[in-house]
Amino acid sequence: MPGKSPNIGTTTDSRLPLVVYVLALGTFLMLTSEFVVAGILPQIAGDLGVGVAQAGSLITVFAIGMVVGAPLMAMLTMHMSKQRTLVLALVVFVLGHVVVALGPNFTVLLVARFVSALATGAFWAVSAVVATRAAGPAYGARAVGVVGAGGALATVLGVPLGAFVAQLVGWRGTFWALAAAAALATVLVAKLVPHDHAGHQGTSVRAELSALCSGRLWLALAACATTCGGVLAAYSFISPILTDQAGVPAAHVPLVLTGFGVGSVIGTLLAGRFGDAHPSFITILTPAVTTVLLLGISLTTGAPWLTSALVVLLGLFGLSANSVLIHLAVRFAGKAATLGSALSVSAFNAGTAVGTTVAGAALASPLGTTGPALVGTFIVALTLIPTVVLALGRRGVTTVKHEGDPAAVGSGTVGAQQGKYPHTR
Repeated sequence: MPGKSPNIGTTTDSRLPLVVYVLALGTFLMLTSEFVVAGILPQIAGDLGVGVAQAGSLITVFAIGMVVGAPLMAMLTMHMSKQRTLVLALVVFVLGHVVVALGPNFTVLLVARFVSALATGAFWAVSAVVATRAAGPAYGARAVGVVGAGGALATVLGVPLGAFVAQLVGWRGTFWALAAAAALATVLVAKLVPHDHAGHQGTSVRAELSALCSGRLWLALAACATTCGGVLAAYSFISPILTDQAGVPAAHVPLVLTGFGVGSVIGTLLAGRFGDAHPSFITILTPAVTTVLLLGISLTTGAPWLTSALVVLLGLFGLSANSVLIHLAVRFAGKAATLGSALSVSAFNAGTAVGTTVAGAALASPLGTTGPALVGTFIVALTLIPTVVLALGRRGVTTVKHEGDPAAVGSGTVGAQQGKYPHTR
């Protein structure tokens, strides 16, 4: 029978457990929540009597909550089982969205969004570890890729659906819908993720932190930060780039963004599928191609079709290696796998915050609309430094078993869980 081996490191079944797809549902809902605000800002601002710029701080506070929340919650929940941590994160996420839906003023919304972001950070950090363990070491990157694709799908499906719901029943209805969907995901996670006792084995904060003394981990985290920072530096200002620089009609911008989102989903799935066998190739190829694409976008003016094609290709390559980088961070963190995953989430969001800030300044400079893509070109190019160093300094990175690799643990409660995960094609 598939997945009946008591040792998670010995499975040869290529099918991913159903729980991986449930975790992808969770990341889909959480990334939808993070990005949907941008599409309904005017409605929120008008209803609460604040300016659109002030309402935009709902996005900023969520990003800050992710940066702080991922490692903080990983430490606070280290003595809890992975199942309980995921369920708790989803429950807090649900409650946070109920508060937003009922919130009487802007301050309440800010606090609720920050708390929701803390829960999101915890869920993202733990879900990567659970997906890796459920799939086994041979398919860890593929599993994390599927979970990451859930987040990528949010830009294609979740955000437009959220905006559509807001048009039908108001912006509060969007948050009610997210709360209801997250409640369903909570039930599924509670049912499909087995209760493990890995968090009750005497692990201390000091032991967790000492396990992070790995140069390879910090190289992976640096790549996380520069990858997201560079791509989102350009993507955050893609609308003026398309309309003012390339001459794309405003009515066609959503189509280009949809192409970017579809490319992102496909790229994430492909990178995850091949990332287990060829992690160095994936983590070097994607930033190299992305650097060329961003440079092309920055140098192309008055060419709507060419720029649109470059943006779609940017979606295909730009963030596709993220799941592989997360998987490497989990491996390189050893016994502190959850904290390593959490730090990768923080690195992505920190890079985004820095990249978008610098890109915004470049947009306001004499560089104008060429500035954000140029900034992104430089930042993404930096990714090649840590990824090449990792490739040169680590032979056999695809080896199945690693000392301290949580996905390779074949004994104890973690290894025994693998037979409890139902599989699906």
